[in-house]
Amino acid sequence: MGEITNVMEYEAIAKEKLPKMVFDYYASGAEDQWTLQENRNAFSRILFRPRILIDVSKIDMNTTVLGFKISMPIMIAPTAMQKMAHPEGEYATARAASAAGTIMTLSSWSTSSVEEVASTGPGIRFFQLYVYKDRNVVAQLVRRAERAGFKAIALTVDTPRLGRREADIKNRFTLPPFLTLKNFQGLDLGKMDEANDSGLAAYVAGQIDRSLSWKDVKWLQTITKLPILVKGVLTAEDVQAGAAGIIVSNHGARQLDYVPATIMALEEVVKATQGRIPVFLDGGVRRGTDVFKALALGASGIFIGRPVVYSLAAEGEKGVRRVLEMLREEFELAMALSGCRSLKEITRDHIVTEWDASLPRPVPRL
Repeated sequence: MGEITNVMEYEAIAKEKLPKMVFDYYASGAEDQWTLQENRNAFSRILFRPRILIDVSKIDMNTTVLGFKISMPIMIAPTAMQKMAHPEGEYATARAASAAGTIMTLSSWSTSSVEEVASTGPGIRFFQLYVYKDRNVVAQLVRRAERAGFKAIALTVDTPRLGRREADIKNRFTLPPFLTLKNFQGLDLGKMDEANDSGLAAYVAGQIDRSLSWKDVKWLQTITKLPILVKGVLTAEDVQAGAAGIIVSNHGARQLDYVPATIMALEEVVKATQGRIPVFLDGGVRRGTDVFKALALGASGIFIGRPVVYSLAAEGEKGVRRVLEMLREEFELAMALSGCRSLKEITRDHIVTEWDASLPRPVPRL
C-alpha cells in the first residue's frame, strides 16, 4: 500500500480486504446503478470561475450547523453496520469525527448502540432514524438518543421500501452472525434473518413503516425536542414547513435509480427553502472541489458516506481521520485558488454549470 493521496484510493483497498458480500453491500447502488455513476459524474459538469489577486493568507472554514460549531462544512453521513468494515466500527468513526471537530451521524442500523457511541467521549452527534411499524420502538429509540446526548434526528424519508440492489440479492446479503443491530438488540429486532434474496430487504419489508407521511413528521416533533433534519428530499415540491433542515440525498443511489445526482437536485431545493432553513448535500462527494461546488450551489454543508466505510475497512480510525483531513485540505486549497477566505465568500458566481452556460454574463467595461 503506497502513500494514499486521495479519498478515492480507499475503495480499492476496501475491496481487497473485505468479504465480497460486505464490500458489495457498501459499494452497490440500485438496479442499473445509473444514479450511482451520476452522483460522481455530475460534479464534472460544474466548472470554477476563480477570482485572483485576493489575499488568501488566512482561510476560515468554520461553520455552524443547527447552532453547533464545527471546524468545516464536511460531516459524516449515516452508514449502516460499520463493524462489518472494521471491528471498531462506529466507535472508530465517532472518535475520528470528534478529532476532526465535525459531526457524525449514527445510523439506526448501527452495529454499536447510541449509548456505546456516546461512551467514546465528547463530540457532536446526530441520530439517523428509520420509522418502524411499532411506534413504541421509535419513541424508545429517540428517547435513548436524546439521553445519550445526540443533538438532532436525521429522519430518512426515501425508504418506504428498500431499493433493489442486485448485488445483495445475488449474495443473499445478511448481517454476519457475530454482529447485531445494536440499537434493537433488546427488542428482538436486532437480527436479520437469511432470506431467498436480500436479508436486509426482507427485514425492511417486515419492520419499516410504508405508510410514513408528513403527519408522522409532526408526530415525531411531539415526542422530541431535538431538531429534525429531513433526509432524502430531491424536489422543490417536498420542501415543506416543519423541518429544521433538509438533506438532499438519493440514499447513495441505493433507492430509486434514474433520479438525478444530488448535486443536480440541490439548487432547486435550496431555492424552494428561500433561505429559511439550511440545506445539506449527501452523495458523491470525493474531493474538496466537490465540497466547494455544493456550497456554491447553496448547500450549508455536505455529508460523506462510502469514503468513511472504505477508509474504515482499510485503516480503521486512522483511515477515517485521514479522509476527513484530505477533504479538509483539498477544500481549503479550492477556496484559496478560487479567492474565497470564508464560507460566506463562496458564491454562485464562483462556478459555472453546464446547464447555465447559455446564460449571458456581464461584460466589464475597460
